[in-house]
Amino acid sequence: MKKLKVLGALTLIVVMLTACSNRESKNNEEKDNTINIVTSFYGMKALTEEIGGDKVSIESVIPEGSEPHDFDIKAKDMKDIEEADIFIYNGAGMEAWIEDVEAAISGKELIVVEASKGVELINADEEDEEDGEHEGHNHSGKDPHTWLGLSEAKIQGENIKNALVEKDAKNKEYYEENLKKFNKKIDNIIKEYNPKFKELANKNFVTGHATFGYLCRDFGLTQKSIEGVFAEGEPSPKELQNLMEYCKGNNIKTIFVEELISTQLSDTLAKEVGAQTKQIYTLHSNEDGKSFSDVLKYNVETIYSAMNNK
Repeated sequence: MKKLKVLGALTLIVVMLTACSNRESKNNEEKDNTINIVTSFYGMKALTEEIGGDKVSIESVIPEGSEPHDFDIKAKDMKDIEEADIFIYNGAGMEAWIEDVEAAISGKELIVVEASKGVELINADEEDEEDGEHEGHNHSGKDPHTWLGLSEAKIQGENIKNALVEKDAKNKEYYEENLKKFNKKIDNIIKEYNPKFKELANKNFVTGHATFGYLCRDFGLTQKSIEGVFAEGEPSPKELQNLMEYCKGNNIKTIFVEELISTQLSDTLAKEVGAQTKQIYTLHSNEDGKSFSDVLKYNVETIYSAMNNK
């Protein structure tokens, strides 16, 4: 009887160990099948998460909440990129250090995605002229903030999906379905707000940083900003005076502020013209767990609400 009890206990232990081993093996297999992705900054990470879902593991080079225009890439960042399966960056001049990365990864088995490829880029110097060009801060080139436009985000999502399928063809339908869902969310925003913006007599708004040129193109809007496309710094007294006159002349009642820009000048401007400040987001950090498409919708809703309540 005692021998039977011992035998039964041993059998139970063997069964438990086998089950644990199987679970561990399954977990390791799932981990091995996960695509390791490095993105340049949080916006690319958030967009990739919508398409890649639970099939991807993503890290970003630029820490959340850091100013990307001033970022200097480090040796550790290069190593992380080299060890990834896919590297995704925005392009359009957003990542000034991308040429160094391209030289370092040349010849390596790594899928590189320029997410903005195929987007019709806006000339940054033209935006500066419309925006009241900042003295001593003339730039040539393109507006890099493509991911904040709705039509543009769809193009970037397609580019990311193609890379995921290239790396993980067996889950092609999964990625395509996620992209389809993402595009539907974006299309619904456009469908809802396009007629609303068209009805507005005054389609002008003011921001701390000129990051919404592509969103303006989507809906026929015009942005004025305290800082230009490349976040060059504070405007001159003359520029600030011109902006105050613009706000008063166009009955601007809301000055939009972004997460990486100091609100000091925005607060001053708002006080001088009798306006309030309101937060909108540029996807350089996680905002209350909102998805990429959630943030785009929030921005559109917030801008329209402010413009409609003048």
